[in-house]
Amino acid sequence: MSYNLKAQLVIDAMNMAVAQRRPIDVIHHSDQGSQYTSIAFGLRCKEANVRPSMGSVGDAYDNAMCESFFATLECELLDRRKFKTKAEARMAVFTFIEGWYNPARRHSALGYKSPITFERKHCQMLEAQSH
Repeated sequence: MSYNLKAQLVIDAMNMAVAQRRPIDVIHHSDQGSQYTSIAFGLRCKEANVRPSMGSVGDAYDNAMCESFFATLECELLDRRKFKTKAEARMAVFTFIEGWYNPARRHSALGYKSPITFERKHCQMLEAQSH
């Protein structure tokens, strides 16, 4: 969370994701915002072996799963609460994502599995294929 949309914000988010998940052969899909088209973000993707992918201008379908997530976040959390401070909002968003959305919310696009369950099964499949 930040008051600006500078490249460092998405680089920090990428660093957090890479440190926590240690992804292999992953694609980072985004819109064409300046933070994603920056040289610094492109270099970080290269260092992390993350393939950047950008949708075409004005095409929400390229980013449908992400758009769906943000619609859920807005409808199920943000529209239902007012936050007194940025810290309170940050904690509520973190709790929503890490405490409910990732471990428990089932998705039709993931075979009605939660994101964490889907990720674990995918990693197990990749591991089995490599042996």
